[in-house]
Amino acid sequence: MTSTAETGHVTGTADKDYNLIWYVEACLENALRLETYIQDAERAGDKELTELFRKAQADSRKGADLGKQLLSRRLAN
Repeated sequence: MTSTAETGHVTGTADKDYNLIWYVEACLENALRLETYIQDAERAGDKELTELFRKAQADSRKGADLGKQLLSRRLAN
């Protein structure tokens, strides 16, 4: 469901800013969750799955870092 109207008046934060904050949080949460999955795969001795989850975790960290950099620049202005 998409909205054509800005809903920032509800949260006090413009949608685009809220979305960026949410994105960073989601990336960080995913990196944490993947740590559990990595440990499970390691305990099972599944190297292929461990590698997949490590790559996904690195991508989540990268997304969080990029989002944090953009957020930092925007907050500084």
